Amino acid sequence: MNHTETDKLLEAIHVVESFVDNPKKGLPQSVFYFITRLTPMVNVDLLIKDKNNRTLLAWRDDEFAGAGWHVPGGIVRYKETLEQRIQQVALTEIGQKVQYDSKHIALNEIHRTHSTRGHFISFLYSCSIGDAFVPNNEGLKRTDAGYLAWHERCPDNLIAVHKMYQHFI
Repeated sequence: MNHTETDKLLEAIHVVESFVDNPKKGLPQSVFYFITRLTPMVNVDLLIKDKNNRTLLAWRDDEFAGAGWHVPGGIVRYKETLEQRIQQVALTEIGQKVQYDSKHIALNEIHRTHSTRGHFISFLYSCSIGDAFVPNNEGLKRTDAGYLAWHERCPDNLIAVHKMYQHFI
C-alpha cells in the first residue's frame, strides 16, 4: 500500500469511528456488521435450567439464524467482562439476573456461510434462576421474537447454529 492509499484508508477509518459514540454500549448496526465481516465475534450463551431440569429458550426469527428456539446469548462489548455480558444478556432476554457457574461448560468456534456475522467464538455457561421465575410474554405470540418457554427436551425447531447444544437441553 502506498502513502496515498494509506492516507485514504486512515481517513475512511476516521469517518467510521466518528459514527461510534461509545463502543462499550455497542456499535451502530452498519458498523457492527462491517466489523463482523472482518473478525470473529466473542459471545456468551446461557443454558438456563430450572429445578426440574427444564431449559429456558427464546424464540428467534431473523435473517442470520432463521426462525426457531435458541439459547439466550449475546456478543461481548468492547472492554466488557464475560460476567458483565452474561448478566446483561439475562436482563435483556429474560428480565432478571441469573446465577451461573464461572467455568464455561462448552467452547465452540462457529463458522457460518454468510460473510456478515459468519465467525464466532462462543462460550456456553450453566445458569439458574429463582424457582419463582415465570417468563413474561405479555403481548407476545409464541412465534414472536423474544417469546420465552421452558423445554423438557430439545425442540425439533432449535435454530441450526444451536444444534451443537442439543445434548445439554
